[in-house]
Amino acid sequence: MAPGKATANGGLRPPSSGESADGDDEREEGEEVDDAEEEGEPPSANGEGQEGQEEDEEDEPRLKYQRMGGSIPSLLSNDSASAIAVAERMIALGTHDGAVHILDFQGNQIARFVLVHIPNGEIKEFSAHTATVNDLSFDSEGEYIGSCSNDGTVVVNSLFTDEMLKFEYHRPMKTIALDPDYARKSSRRFITGGLAGNLFLNAKGWLGYRDQILHSGEGPIHAVRWRTSLIAWANDAGVKVYDMANEQRITFIEKPRGSPRPELLLPHLVWQDDVLLVIAWGTTVKIAAIRTISLGSNATQGRFPSSSTKQVDIVASFQASYYISGIAPYGDALVILAYIPEEVNGEKGASTVPRQACGVTNLYMLNTQCYVKQGTAQRPEVRVVTWKNDELATDALSIHGFEHYKAKDYALSYAPFSGSSYAGGQWAAGDEPLYYIVSPKDVVIAKPRDAEDHISWLLQRGWHEKALAAVESGQGRTELLDEVGATYLDHLILERKYAEAASLCPKLLRGSTSSWERWVFHFAHLRQLPVLVPYIPTSNPQLRDTAYEVALVSLATNPSFHKELLSTVKSWPSNIYSAMPVISAIEPQLKSPSVTETLKEALAELYVVDKKYEKALGLYAELKKPEIFEFIERHKLQDAVHDKVVYLMELDAKRSVTLFIQRQATISPFEVMSQLMDSKNKADYRYFIHLYLHSLFEDDPNAGKDFHDLQVELYAEYEPLMLLPFLRSSQHYRLDKAQEVCVKKNLLREQVFILGRMGIPKQALSVLINKLEDMEGAIEFVTLQNDNELWEELIKQSLSKPKMVAKLLEHTVGNLDPLYIVNMVPQGMHIPRLRDHLVKIITDYRTETSLRHGCNDILKADCVNLLVKYYNEARHAICISSEEDEAQSERQSSSSLRSASKTDSVKAVGVKSKMRAGGRCCMCFDPFIIQNVSVVAFFCCHAYHVTCLASATDALSSDIKRTGASSYASESDEDDDDTQSGAPGMRCILCTTAAS
Repeated sequence: MAPGKATANGGLRPPSSGESADGDDEREEGEEVDDAEEEGEPPSANGEGQEGQEEDEEDEPRLKYQRMGGSIPSLLSNDSASAIAVAERMIALGTHDGAVHILDFQGNQIARFVLVHIPNGEIKEFSAHTATVNDLSFDSEGEYIGSCSNDGTVVVNSLFTDEMLKFEYHRPMKTIALDPDYARKSSRRFITGGLAGNLFLNAKGWLGYRDQILHSGEGPIHAVRWRTSLIAWANDAGVKVYDMANEQRITFIEKPRGSPRPELLLPHLVWQDDVLLVIAWGTTVKIAAIRTISLGSNATQGRFPSSSTKQVDIVASFQASYYISGIAPYGDALVILAYIPEEVNGEKGASTVPRQACGVTNLYMLNTQCYVKQGTAQRPEVRVVTWKNDELATDALSIHGFEHYKAKDYALSYAPFSGSSYAGGQWAAGDEPLYYIVSPKDVVIAKPRDAEDHISWLLQRGWHEKALAAVESGQGRTELLDEVGATYLDHLILERKYAEAASLCPKLLRGSTSSWERWVFHFAHLRQLPVLVPYIPTSNPQLRDTAYEVALVSLATNPSFHKELLSTVKSWPSNIYSAMPVISAIEPQLKSPSVTETLKEALAELYVVDKKYEKALGLYAELKKPEIFEFIERHKLQDAVHDKVVYLMELDAKRSVTLFIQRQATISPFEVMSQLMDSKNKADYRYFIHLYLHSLFEDDPNAGKDFHDLQVELYAEYEPLMLLPFLRSSQHYRLDKAQEVCVKKNLLREQVFILGRMGIPKQALSVLINKLEDMEGAIEFVTLQNDNELWEELIKQSLSKPKMVAKLLEHTVGNLDPLYIVNMVPQGMHIPRLRDHLVKIITDYRTETSLRHGCNDILKADCVNLLVKYYNEARHAICISSEEDEAQSERQSSSSLRSASKTDSVKAVGVKSKMRAGGRCCMCFDPFIIQNVSVVAFFCCHAYHVTCLASATDALSSDIKRTGASSYASESDEDDDDTQSGAPGMRCILCTTAAS
């Protein structure tokens, strides 16, 4: 494994509350590496020949570093740090001058020894020690701080009250540990020890504070740590663990052989949790696990019976190749502060004892102890290792004055916050432990790298794809995507990977309008904007119109991207940009011979966007776009096609002809024909003319009369079947020229028609008989001519052909006398099926005669019947009753009289409008409405009161009796018939009198 290297220097800023080290810290670390190289220091601290070698893949560091700022520089400018302790809310820093400073996590000094409510922000200072502070200890609540010093005193200060206790032991005290429950228990216990070799348990009793010696006689006490009920301490013999609950020592771990003297390096004890104790001594690391063993009911241990006892097992142990100046847990691994001194060769007094006895390969033995030459020490290193001593990361730290420091001058402390979780190699957000590396003039904070640090590390090494993938997977802040995206795009631009950079813009820039516009103009500046155009958003976000116009212009001015220009113009909404700048960039290119149809179509689309529809129509016509007709209809451009006849005809002749016919007022037939005639170089121009003239003739036979001679030729060429109807309908063509065309094209029936119109019926008849052999047509032609001489010519020309004679005989009925034809037939001519033809002639003649007689009889009978009916209808009267009569009739017979009254009313209305007397009785001339008497109206339009008509009738009857009734016999008979049929026997007096 090739561990990555990192350093920390004075340029690092102090951490803020809740702040994580990000890219700023990484850049500063990079500056430290450069500084180290300038100072001649190797980039690798393991001394295994890695100088000048580039690793294919570098391991990512596990920790990030910051130099603590705040009050630290000023505090250590005239003093030196000697000890440190970390609580959840603050840090305690001891110095060689005997001061204890209480700091926050930014390094700002809160108090010296105590922290109380201080008015006006003033900091209280208490001078408790007069010599070097060797050790510090917080209780678990962080309310009390204990300190011990070389002046032989132990001081316990309350951080939130004025309580302070000071104990004199008269010998240098090297270590102290407060009871974790110091604040909660009244016993106020703590453990301390020093050069006297006694391990004191101080507790408050009834008579005050009293010291109890837990252990003595094995040399100075170098370190002591208290966790729950377990106390671990180290002396010259080794490490012992004491159980306060059972008041018994439960284990002894021997001091590693060859460990350096305490003056050079002290042992380190760290409780990882309630059952794991980490021991680092010299170059040896051991991890002890405390487990509880249940005992039987009769078993005893010590003085008191117990149901369980504790046992210690060494679960891991390894030998390092460096001094261990501090150790702390790192999840399921360890963080070690490694001190690597420079080896001295040829030193007088050097021992021949193997260097492995000291546990390191770069130290030598002098007087049975490791010796370091002053001023040649290397940078201290922070190493993350497993319990099997597998290195996970190694970072060299640039500590001020590290060349002059010894292993004992460094200290490592950490803050294992309550509730911290370490799962899958990652801590929960905000629960990462903090590691504090202390040297006489520096305090450096180490913290596990988070997702954002991982991303920054990837970016520093140019692994932008991996960094982007990490951000997209949810690692780090959402805002980090913008930073990573910008860095990635910059990298791709520098690598000239413009297409790849453009394809990533939608994912990296997302909905940021300003970012999109910045990159659009940046690509334009690099002359690479065409590759970005397909990815530019048109909504969410919508950019300024200038950005879209610049993009379109970049496509228009690059012939390689004209297709993209067309697709872009079609796909982009027209309201997001102005088309004029793009049109101005394209129009000069139309004069170039290399202009492409794609560019013309794009220009047409831009004309549409700019509402210049006529210009767009011209380009569409030139490009022969099938949708041009829909375009004309949609934008009502029918009046703008007068100069585009040929283009439209070539595109769709039928639809074009329909358009021209509908718009004759705008584009005249002469204009259409002139354009079509001018396109003689077109292969289909005559066919186009034919289609147009044909449709024009069907719409208005006289509209194109000046071109009917040409139309005859075109019909003969393209549609001969339509020529004859045209010849019959038109009067505006020259017969001689039409005859020439028909002769040339061998159009016989058309020749017959033209010859007939030219007054040469005999020649036309000759064509029908000799060339067409169409007797039916010949007979029809002769019949239409109504010329007896032509009939003679028909018979004459037919007599030479027996088949024609037979056909002539079939069609003589109604036209010619069959006997005349039979007499004209030469003797001896064989006529096929002559008998059948004669029988048919006779049969047809009889049938025709019979039909004529039958029709005449039917016609005569119909005339008589209609006359009789008319006479009867004319002499019948219609009785119009009064309202009283109608009401009385309705009461007598409602159903029958309803229908009768409706019929009478209708007839009365119809008759009233025709009455000659104008609504008056023709006898008394009184208006009908004066007298309430029924009215009788005749179809001769005379009307009478019933009473008037009755009196007049009686008078007429008496006159008839005097003169004789013979003349009226027939009429009486008819009246009788009418009376029998139910009609009233009334006659119009005026008409009867006049007739008589």
